[in-house]
Amino acid sequence: MEETIQISTDKKRLQIEGIHNFLKDTYWAKGRTVEQVKKTIDTCLCFGVYLKGEQIGFARICTDYVVFAYLMDVFILPEHRKKGYSKTLMQHIMSHPDLSSCKVRMLKTSDAHGLYKQFGFTELKQPEKVMENLL
Repeated sequence: MEETIQISTDKKRLQIEGIHNFLKDTYWAKGRTVEQVKKTIDTCLCFGVYLKGEQIGFARICTDYVVFAYLMDVFILPEHRKKGYSKTLMQHIMSHPDLSSCKVRMLKTSDAHGLYKQFGFTELKQPEKVMENLL
């Protein structure tokens, strides 16, 4: 039986050094500084994942709380994967009351399509309507 995790949006509980330590080496946030991690946390709805008081995961949503929610920086530390924690985190995020009116929810991923498809994410239905400006 897997141990129960706790998920919290209390930013005071976030272990910023641990979040930075993981993110700085990922393909999507490589080189991000601790100051940049702090800024992203300050401006987003954040979800810390805790096991026995230790932070083992994280996710954040950039949102206007009415129309749009963009999911980013989702992770469970490697030693805690394959235990269903990412699914529990996603269930918590998708049912969060502060995001209930957001009809547009998006994310980018290179390797976790299977997880996100379980929560209704799909390829763009009309990619010709979506634009980006990569600097």
